Amino acid sequence: MATLVDMDWTAERLQRPDVLVLDPRLPMRYLQGHLPGAVSVPALRAFDADGTLSSPDQLAAWLGAAGLRDDLTPVVYDGHDGQRGALLVWVLEYLGRQDVCLLDVFYEAWRAAGRPIVYRAAAPQPATFTARVNPSLRADLAVVQRGDHALLDVRSREEYEGAVDFDPRPGHIPGARHLAWRELAGPAAGSYLAPRQQLQRLLADRGIDPARPVITYCRGGIRAALGYVALQQLGCPVRLFDGSYQAWAAADLPVERAGSPSTGGP
Repeated sequence: MATLVDMDWTAERLQRPDVLVLDPRLPMRYLQGHLPGAVSVPALRAFDADGTLSSPDQLAAWLGAAGLRDDLTPVVYDGHDGQRGALLVWVLEYLGRQDVCLLDVFYEAWRAAGRPIVYRAAAPQPATFTARVNPSLRADLAVVQRGDHALLDVRSREEYEGAVDFDPRPGHIPGARHLAWRELAGPAAGSYLAPRQQLQRLLADRGIDPARPVITYCRGGIRAALGYVALQQLGCPVRLFDGSYQAWAAADLPVERAGSPSTGGP
């Protein structure tokens, strides 16, 4: 589970040789200001051109090229809304890292607090990153179909209900509960996640038992990562379905829409 760290903890370690700060935002955002020493690691590059997650070897090569060695502690931060940082946290943990730290405020709060910011891009020092895959953190179609996990759909209400046609077969995976990802993130000037008690209440309202395994999904896996991090911080056994709704619908499996029965599938 990622360790949430505050601004003081992070500031004290920015120049330490045993830490590597990772910025998962878009390169344009990175060049508009970033933490000193932070390396640009755009989280969307974890996916191939067709939207599927890259192989563990490809992910390891990508992180190694950014300078992340096995003996460096990765410290991740993000700007509001936290999706990309959460995705990078999940990727690191999926690859076996158990020392991931996540700055518990967004970049906007760091800047507003007068903390140091630089604009010159850091030059990565390529290194070897060893992948030790933890398959228990990832769900594929077969795992989702087993039905032994609660399903949490973190897309918008309109996507969940099938009221918008982002996909050829709009709707949601049958039985999935809905909790919009924006409700999981904290405010731009506050903490990374919504307060713990609020998160617990949101899950309880949707009948999610924190002791039961949960799979989070969205449309393509990015927003679902915020659900992964939030549930993980609550102690929930959680997996991320990185293929998410796109993979489910494309497989012609049953889907539900508001007021409609399941369609598709056998």
